Amino acid sequence: MTDEQLEPIHRHATRAQGEALMRGFVPRMGRRYAERRGFDAGPGAHDDVSTLSPYLRRRLLLEPELVAAALAAHGPEQAAKFVQEVVWRGYFKGWLERRPVIWDSYRDGLARDLDAMARDDRLRDAVERAETGRTGRDGFDAWARELVETGYLHNHARMWFASIWIFALELPWRIGADFFYRHLLDGDPASNTLSWRWVAGLHTRGKPYEAQAWNIAKYTGGRVAPREADLAAGVEGLEAEEPDGLPPVTPLRAVEAPRPGLPTALLITEEDCRVEDFAPEALDIRAVATLAASHQRSPRPVAGHVAGFEAAALADAAGRIGRGAEEMQADAPGDLARWAERVGASQIATPYVPTGPLRDWLQAAGPELAARGIALREWRRDWDAAIWPHATAGYFKVKSRIPEILDRAGLS
Repeated sequence: MTDEQLEPIHRHATRAQGEALMRGFVPRMGRRYAERRGFDAGPGAHDDVSTLSPYLRRRLLLEPELVAAALAAHGPEQAAKFVQEVVWRGYFKGWLERRPVIWDSYRDGLARDLDAMARDDRLRDAVERAETGRTGRDGFDAWARELVETGYLHNHARMWFASIWIFALELPWRIGADFFYRHLLDGDPASNTLSWRWVAGLHTRGKPYEAQAWNIAKYTGGRVAPREADLAAGVEGLEAEEPDGLPPVTPLRAVEAPRPGLPTALLITEEDCRVEDFAPEALDIRAVATLAASHQRSPRPVAGHVAGFEAAALADAAGRIGRGAEEMQADAPGDLARWAERVGASQIATPYVPTGPLRDWLQAAGPELAARGIALREWRRDWDAAIWPHATAGYFKVKSRIPEILDRAGLS
């Protein structure tokens, strides 16, 4: 992708653009979405899905906003599928919050897989051909190129791609997940990691996802017609990688909201670019900083369009609160404490940072913050608080509570 092609993506990473795109999709949030959401029409033609996920990922758009718009336009029955898919994002985030060791396992396992790839010329060549779309497999190669060039793939294509990667090409699933995470504009540690685990038969154990030629042909309208030889002939999940099964559910991490009256440093990250929703003007803010952290997604290079979207979203978030913001990079964890001390703050206020690479970085910053007497305090959104306690098993448990969740969010 050239700089000229990337520039519009960067420019449009704003709350205003997200809201405009949402308004444009409202007429399709009902029956059309329910009937057509599974069809992948190819690059530039994803008209039956919202493509709003890069904005939701950074909370330039909020889940309750989308749900309210769908319900107002289509009513609860016709909007049900769209609402369920919005809630699914919260389910995955909550599930990983309840089992954060799964993220640790992915992160550490990826490091081992990359070390093995560095020593194995044949594996390295196979991964390179897969990531550059040179396997000779119809569909798979086009999806690899679309991902790299646009930062987006239709959800159904993500499932097909991951299944072929794991079961037909027999490549390490974590390296595939890393490939997605490095390139997806909506790349999210929970959704990405758990989706790949789901395809592999690790999330819903014993039920791997098998890409099938008839399914791909149907849901691409015949645009992609893979040969049976390019797909795995029957698949078996990777449960043997985790012989002890899923780890136990843990309590949600306790958080303390920022305290009024204390000198405060306000930190904005791509985890939530709607900091104005938390009324930061009630705090004694001494300084504001944006923290660029997309490079923390992977030991391998992260796509320029991902970093660019993050940078523009952070700049938009800072601009909306009407204060100048220092630009920081999530590099040396000690930089966070040194910044807060330099501006005279005794607490850092930030929207909640869920399990993932940025949470890892903040944990690494913890000892230096404690040594300087600086508290990290976070706001947690009501939407997350309504969903996450129920995200302990399969999605059905959360789905069955959607009326309760919507009522709690004032959307019933």
